[in-house]
Amino acid sequence: MRTRIKICGLTRIEDARAAVQLGVDAIGLVFYAPSPRYVGLDQARAIIAAIPPFVTVVGLFVDPVRSEVESVLRRCSLNLLQFHGDESPEFCNGFDLPYIKAARVRADADLVQYLSAYSAAQGWLLDAYHDRLYGGTGASFDWNLIPQGLPKPVILSGGLTPENVGAAVRQVRPWAVDVSSGVESTKGIKDAAKIAAFIAGVKNENA
Repeated sequence: MRTRIKICGLTRIEDARAAVQLGVDAIGLVFYAPSPRYVGLDQARAIIAAIPPFVTVVGLFVDPVRSEVESVLRRCSLNLLQFHGDESPEFCNGFDLPYIKAARVRADADLVQYLSAYSAAQGWLLDAYHDRLYGGTGASFDWNLIPQGLPKPVILSGGLTPENVGAAVRQVRPWAVDVSSGVESTKGIKDAAKIAAFIAGVKNENA
């Protein structure tokens, strides 16, 4: 099985183009204002317009109100929604678009019990736990905490870098990996050389 690759937190057209040319499967746009990788609607539209066919455009939200998501969807052609907060299953299901649900992994939480409510999700994204931040922390988590045989495709996130993604793919065998800070020069600014190295790390394990 080939591990898919998503680059999240893109804020510039040139970074999105570089990521696509290097071979990523999906790009992520953050519609969560407190994030340093937040992208406004006009810039999001410009980035989306630069993306060729067959690359999935994912919109990331954290505990939005319904009108926030609807406003983005009226202006931006997203293929997939990503919910990173404490959104209810009913909320996630309410936009006539497929979605993935993120969970912040920690040893004292029942991951299966939490995620089982989101059985309609197309996949489950597993990220490092932080008590205030929702993704993009640069921190990893103990991959041994991931239960075997989860019934949904697993998207592995949290502290992935060109240096450790090969080991992550080898151990977890996720459907996809999702990286943001691990391929940046500064927050929100991606580094094409790091993206290339990250992709190579994944492909080496898929060979």
